[in-house]
Amino acid sequence: MECTVTWTGAAGTRSNMGFVAETGSGHVLAMDGAPDAAKPENGGANLAPRPMETLLAGTGGCTAYDVVLILKRGRHDVRGCSVKLTSERAETEPKVFTKIHMQFTVTGKGIPPAAVERAIAMSHEKYCSASIMLGKTAEITTGFDLIEA
Repeated sequence: MECTVTWTGAAGTRSNMGFVAETGSGHVLAMDGAPDAAKPENGGANLAPRPMETLLAGTGGCTAYDVVLILKRGRHDVRGCSVKLTSERAETEPKVFTKIHMQFTVTGKGIPPAAVERAIAMSHEKYCSASIMLGKTAEITTGFDLIEA
């Protein structure tokens, strides 16, 4: 896997701290820094997600993918899945994630709660590389709501 991240601020774009990532699979992702009122030249223009937001979003995508796949492989009638991630970061540099809570909402027909609980646990213990990696610095907790549909 590879990715090239290029600073766009030097190109005279709207943001001093904008970046574009081109993934090895050929996709493009924009990122930007937060505005800095004290030193505007060091801040972004709030035109795209922050890099750490992108990391958190990728982790959510990784684990949601696992949960859906595990439920489908278990022949459960899963019709929807979302995960809301809330996090806390260290106050000093490096400002790593210290706590992450993942609240899943799974929608389906006749899915036993134990199957959802198992799918989430399998993702976090075995399959989701992103959450397992972030678990080295952050306390990761999970919960879920199951909606019959």
